[in-house]
Amino acid sequence: MASPTTAPAAAGAAPAAAGTTGAAGTTTAAAGTTAAATGTTGTTGTTAAAAGTTTAAAGTTTAAGATPAAGATPASTTATATRRRFSPITAVRPAVPALAGWTGRALGTFCSVLVTRPAALDAAMHLLSDQLAEIDLACSRFRPDSEISALNRAGGRPVTVSELFASALEVALRAAEITDGDVDPTCGRSLINLGYDRDYAQLAADTSELTLPPAPAAGWRCVRYDTEPRRVRVPDGVMLDFGATAKALAADRAAASIARRLGCGVLVNLGGDVAVAGQPPDGGWRIGVDDGLGEDPVVTIGSGGLATSSPSVRGWRRGSRELHHILVPGTGQPAETYWAAVTVAAASCVDANIATTASIIRGRSAPAWLEEMSLPARLARTDGTVLTTGGWPA
Repeated sequence: MASPTTAPAAAGAAPAAAGTTGAAGTTTAAAGTTAAATGTTGTTGTTAAAAGTTTAAAGTTTAAGATPAAGATPASTTATATRRRFSPITAVRPAVPALAGWTGRALGTFCSVLVTRPAALDAAMHLLSDQLAEIDLACSRFRPDSEISALNRAGGRPVTVSELFASALEVALRAAEITDGDVDPTCGRSLINLGYDRDYAQLAADTSELTLPPAPAAGWRCVRYDTEPRRVRVPDGVMLDFGATAKALAADRAAASIARRLGCGVLVNLGGDVAVAGQPPDGGWRIGVDDGLGEDPVVTIGSGGLATSSPSVRGWRRGSRELHHILVPGTGQPAETYWAAVTVAAASCVDANIATTASIIRGRSAPAWLEEMSLPARLARTDGTVLTTGGWPA
């Protein structure tokens, strides 16, 4: 199985779908069976618990049969189904692999790591912590000492950036290009004018009326990036925000690093952005999908990534307005809540997250776009209606 992508694909490339096979590409998870689609699973920002599945709900990760690290949240998983190339839809064959897991908090959300070799858990936790600290220092808009904050304060002057920041910028610009600007990293000013000017955990403390008008994004094409010697310039007044892509990039990087350095299978879950790498447990990583409808379908992934976007995950109130973090760049306003949640599977967590974010913004037209991209997806409406694309298990 291929490891998830950690570097951006060529500019203009579409998000890559993880391969799926099986009867018509679908099946139903019911007594004695499980729906499996390569690279598919997700939640409304979390992965929900389902009997015998790798899960993460409300900041916990549980895996049946796992060995928890000392002082760590117990993790458990039950992998079932006969493992085949590309994790096709299969019937369940119960198995309890030896797994170990840990759950904590980082990047303003919960984070979890599961490994297929319990003795590697402590080292995996340290590697994950290091990766998240590096991403936070490079990309957090809420840290005055971060690289992105320094660039946003540069007043239009070019700034030399680190290799990691350059990678994050390339991913963000690629996201904008392949979504025709729907996922735009120049929306920092837009978010600030809507009150998202501090860490999300602090937003509830201020419910006063907004005093600034909506600010449309400046547009990703105004960013100037010279690959050598990694110099970036944005016009004075333009503010970058990598909230749509940095967390998924962190998941991909952490999973790939842990698998490469420790030689084990690994699942990293950052607030519902899931990346897996290395040899998966027998039957793959089974993950429950919670999109708020109460159905909790279970899918299995063996490689790549999965992500869910939902307007309800990061919402806040200012005056009489209910706001959320997924913006339409052209207006600087929150996208209309047409979909309650969209979950996409792809060859990397980054690609999955790009597709889910764009789908929330595109609303009614999202299913056709996802089909065109051949991406397995589950799109849920608040009235309980569910649409699927690209062979997502029914």
